[in-house]
Amino acid sequence: MIDQWLPPQGSAHAPEIDLVLRLVHWLMFALFAGWGAYFVWVLIRFREGRQPEPDLADTRGRPALWSEIAIVAAEGVLLVVIALPIWFRQTLPPDTTAPSTTVVRVIAEQYAWNIHYPGADGEFGETRIELVSSSNPVGLDRSSLHGADDLVTINDLHLPINRPVEIRLSSKDVIHSFGVAAMRVKQDAVPGLLSPVWFTPVLAGTFDIACSQLCGLGHYRMKGQLTVESETEYAAFLSAEAAIQVGGVPGVRASAVSHDAQEQVVARGPTGTHGRDDQ
Repeated sequence: MIDQWLPPQGSAHAPEIDLVLRLVHWLMFALFAGWGAYFVWVLIRFREGRQPEPDLADTRGRPALWSEIAIVAAEGVLLVVIALPIWFRQTLPPDTTAPSTTVVRVIAEQYAWNIHYPGADGEFGETRIELVSSSNPVGLDRSSLHGADDLVTINDLHLPINRPVEIRLSSKDVIHSFGVAAMRVKQDAVPGLLSPVWFTPVLAGTFDIACSQLCGLGHYRMKGQLTVESETEYAAFLSAEAAIQVGGVPGVRASAVSHDAQEQVVARGPTGTHGRDDQ
């Protein structure tokens, strides 16, 4: 019944998360119904017309004790048998050295998601804060060992379907929270920390990336787009971005980010922030 209000199950672990949600809601419904029925019974049983003088008789007994024991047992089963195994499986990171694992960096800022892909060599180039600019929002050093072929987009994350992905989150300014409801993932991006989050997308399509942490007056418009696509489409996307950013096509000037991404940077200001009213 609750499924009709949930987003589509876009990741491999989404059914397990939804199972816990259903069980918790059914448990809360049972508690609500049980305590509500007991409250109504108490109002009728101990009403003034039936018992003008207070009497402690029949107010003590084992039903209350056994009901509490049943509640604790149900919560214990839900936690130990179902929730904790799911948590342990989900907190086991994928093997990032395996060729089947996609690793992407996501750098949050007010109010955008900067996406940093490794190049064809599979390694990230160095980033330096002094290189951060409107045309280079992550400070990528293309002269570094692995930086020449890296790709950067803004608010546009592409991932191949049915492949484990690790997203390495960080922030340039304040605390943000990377949330993709369809993938059942949410992780804070904290300045000075590298916070990984991982999942396996199993549903092709386009999904919203929302900031789930209040990060300023422009928080409401800090949203991006996740596109889950086939291996062929993903490779075509990387090739198209490489042609623009790395200069893989003759006559195309290499750039830190694509033209569309540069337009987004310019729209929000040279440092990635908006005007005074959005600070």
